Amino acid sequence: MAAGGFCKLPNGTVVVALNLPSPAADAPAGVRVLVHAQNRARALTRLRNLGLRAIYLRGNTAPPTPDEITAVLHHPDGLIWRTTPDPTVLTVELWHPIKALLRRPAA
Repeated sequence: MAAGGFCKLPNGTVVVALNLPSPAADAPAGVRVLVHAQNRARALTRLRNLGLRAIYLRGNTAPPTPDEITAVLHHPDGLIWRTTPDPTVLTVELWHPIKALLRRPAA
């Protein structure tokens, strides 16, 4: 089970954050995915529709931080990712659209 959490916003929508193993073989070991949707069920459905089938959110162990909420709200798709942050490294990776993670390399 992946760690994750959610935050309900004042307008009634939610931001769901999940730490997942990377779906691509050549991608980094883990990714943090953020989804903005009307409710938790719709957020998970958005991920399942992209091919990430075994996604479940049980509990609220790793809710999104205020910076993560701001990032996903300012993205037009409302669905972004980056590699799981390493607390020992001071560099910060930028957020990527989900299509960059799921894109298949050209043959």
